Amino acid sequence: MNFTFSGHAKQELINRRIPQELAEGVLLNPRQKFPDSEDTVCYQSLVELGGKSYLLRLFVNETVDPAVVATLYRTSKIKKYWRTA
Repeated sequence: MNFTFSGHAKQELINRRIPQELAEGVLLNPRQKFPDSEDTVCYQSLVELGGKSYLLRLFVNETVDPAVVATLYRTSKIKKYWRTA
């Protein structure tokens, strides 16, 4: 699947100091993927930034081609968002 980043998502990459290559890696090989809303799917994976573990979450509109990353963020609250079975 092809992806593009919205203007907002591109700005969030800069604001949150998330390397675009890291976000693209999650898009290509997410550890978890689940519906978030009617048009949005959450892609997430555990990543390491600055020697710390984070959950990188990307919210993607898959109803358009190419799919659009609407927003993204990293969080240290892994247990809060990680899905089990």
